[in-house]
Amino acid sequence: MSEQLANISVLGAGSWRTALAMLFSRNGHSVNLWGRNADKIKQMQLMHQNQEFLPDREFPDKLQCEASLEVVLNFSDIIVIAVPSHSFRDLLKQIKTIKPEIKKLAWATKGFEIETQKLLHQVAIEEFNENIELAIISGPTFALEVADSLPTAVTIAANKTEFAQELAKVSHNSSFRPYLSEDIIGLEVGGAVKNVLAIAAGIADGLGFGANTRTALITRGIAEMSRFAVALGAKQKTLMGLSGIGDLMLTCTDNQSRNRRLGLAIGSGHNVQQAMEVIKQVVEGYEAAKAVYLLAKKLNVKMPIVEQVYLVLYENKLPNDAVSSLLSRDFNYEH
Repeated sequence: MSEQLANISVLGAGSWRTALAMLFSRNGHSVNLWGRNADKIKQMQLMHQNQEFLPDREFPDKLQCEASLEVVLNFSDIIVIAVPSHSFRDLLKQIKTIKPEIKKLAWATKGFEIETQKLLHQVAIEEFNENIELAIISGPTFALEVADSLPTAVTIAANKTEFAQELAKVSHNSSFRPYLSEDIIGLEVGGAVKNVLAIAAGIADGLGFGANTRTALITRGIAEMSRFAVALGAKQKTLMGLSGIGDLMLTCTDNQSRNRRLGLAIGSGHNVQQAMEVIKQVVEGYEAAKAVYLLAKKLNVKMPIVEQVYLVLYENKLPNDAVSSLLSRDFNYEH
């Protein structure tokens, strides 16, 4: 834990955002949790918990809920954005309007900007400048387990080592272990692509296929994810760590994953819209599938599993036909 206490603002009031705010606050830091919905924020402040997403988990004393973005930005030593990826640029624009002189920005969002297929660090640089210090927190993390202080490990990557170390200090405790990296791209790609692959694993399980199928999808998914990440400038070894294979295994195998549950619903016979309604929360893999598919085509990177997920989600391809397409591909060496 950090010896020097900080003022931290977490932007976004969903399950993962709330769990992060609870983590920082338990470490003794003063934390503001911001959300767009003023009524929900007021209710969270009154109840001192996020009853919608993390019911019956009491907030630590130093965690406050605040609906004014100006208040939380002026309060902060450290800002951690944790809104869905499709809201990322819009929130950056709001931050820039209020506090254009911002020097450091961290996020725990996983995904691409779907319209441009840009990584989130590229979006941040466009909205601010190339000199801004950037960091990402990523890894195999279910919000409920972090909220319950169950042992968890993540990776923090930053373009300045000191910023990564600062975030590690404010988050580290006896149940939360951060590792450091300089590979922001690797963390971003791993966190986004694993959600698409988790949909594939869920579809396979929803169709009634077994452990053989799931393991094959995960293993070949790692190969796809690594090829794609390296083409974007990441280090391959990053994808073998917590934010790559670790996050992928978690999301593909446990039903706490919204992406896996979306796939399960589709494989069980629901159409995409019905499946989304079953989840009732943002499913990052849905939009990531389109962004990754389009960007992989531009880069001429073969991602057959991602391609079939895209076709099921956006082109109404039947799940069984998608599996047949994967199995009927030409023989090739494993790599």
